[in-house]
Amino acid sequence: MTEASALYDVPGPKARGRHRLYGLLALLGIAGLLSWLGYELVSTGQFSAAKWSPFQYTGIQKLLWHGLLNTLKAFGLTVLFALPFGALFAAGRLSEHRAVRWVSTLVVEFFRAMPLLVMIFFIFVAMKVQPLWALVAGLTLYNGSVLAEVFRAGVLAVPRGQREAAYALGMRKTQVMAYVLVPQANRAMLPSIISQLVVALKDTSLGFLITYEEFLHAGKLIATNLDYDLPFIPVVMVIAPIYIGLCLLLSWVAKVVEGRSRRSPRTRPAAQAVAEALPPGVRDTGE
Repeated sequence: MTEASALYDVPGPKARGRHRLYGLLALLGIAGLLSWLGYELVSTGQFSAAKWSPFQYTGIQKLLWHGLLNTLKAFGLTVLFALPFGALFAAGRLSEHRAVRWVSTLVVEFFRAMPLLVMIFFIFVAMKVQPLWALVAGLTLYNGSVLAEVFRAGVLAVPRGQREAAYALGMRKTQVMAYVLVPQANRAMLPSIISQLVVALKDTSLGFLITYEEFLHAGKLIATNLDYDLPFIPVVMVIAPIYIGLCLLLSWVAKVVEGRSRRSPRTRPAAQAVAEALPPGVRDTGE
């Protein structure tokens, strides 16, 4: 209450009553919207047995499972290539050599500004690359460029005194980057990195446009099947929670990693933690 009063006036009885009323009205509005949505789904036969019967067949289940595995495969390859791509060009943009910095900036800005779908189609059609690798290449170039900016901004966000303290201890530039700046920047960069990985996971759905048999492609095959009375809404109701669950799983992993980084001595200020972060031989040299 003390912290709140420093920012704004403490609400009185009438204000608290209005807040409860607004909350109740919002709750009723959401309940009404959900009720109307449920009524529309039932009245249009979206819960009929004919539309939901496909999911009980083994062939349909295998199709969805195969599509999900392909989605995870494309996502895994994208992460495997995009993170090093981003780290490499972030280091290039932070380089003291002008030519390296200019080339890295040109690459990052070009692929960051290029529409992802255009890149995927160009790689698939013009370069005649297989659907999986065309999708992975497009996702890597785009998301890697965005991650490069995230990495660069995270390193620059570390207070300048941390870098100066590390140099004062006799560390070289690569040691300052590896043992001081990057460990401290990780905590600041982690939310943005996870957000970009979530974007990459969702963008794997663009693979169905180049006939890559991923999760959305499998759902489209089922939803457009006349034998099952075009079960478009049921397919969405099955696929959407799985996508949401995967994104929530990424967020949970981010929280776990962030919790561990908070307990790590490498995230302390450089003047306090540099001796602990350095290998014994380097530590002795620095001292």
